[in-house]
Amino acid sequence: MKTVFQSIQNFSGDELSLLDDLITFRTLKKGELLLTENQVCNEIVFIEKGILRSFFVNHKGDEITNCFAFENEFMASFASFITEEKAEENIQALTDTELQVLDRKALEKLYQSGFNWQEAGRKLTELEFVNLHKRMVSFQKLSGAQRYEELCKNHQKYIQLIPLQYLASYLGITPRHLSRIRKAIV
Repeated sequence: MKTVFQSIQNFSGDELSLLDDLITFRTLKKGELLLTENQVCNEIVFIEKGILRSFFVNHKGDEITNCFAFENEFMASFASFITEEKAEENIQALTDTELQVLDRKALEKLYQSGFNWQEAGRKLTELEFVNLHKRMVSFQKLSGAQRYEELCKNHQKYIQLIPLQYLASYLGITPRHLSRIRKAIV
């Protein structure tokens, strides 16, 4: 986590060392939920090892995967974390996962400690917004095959660890269509 923070903001050693007393560690087994729908998200996690997926259940009862997070990435129900309202999604470990955790109080302590932490929080929020925007645009501009190719390009080592139905849901296509795309690419 420190490396990511240092990459977006120039912190002194003392500023980064504030994390030492604020980060907690957690492990999740494959399939275990980090957050359930209707629970308020009070923590942001950094993935040391593993894969998390965010999903919701639609009006038909189908699970719709809306996000994956991989090693060296942050994950939370950001809307719930910011508004302190109940989450609309679930967050699940797709593999055994090791996390560094910053809860709301720890993050507030960092923000209160100085401008650099406030600036880092702003930059991370902006990056999250940009990622969400890119995902939304990809559904309007790219085909399912193109979205799959982008995912492979950016996260090749993880693709085989994600069940087909979750990948298809994330890409907005059927598992059958995804199978055809995979065969065409090979």
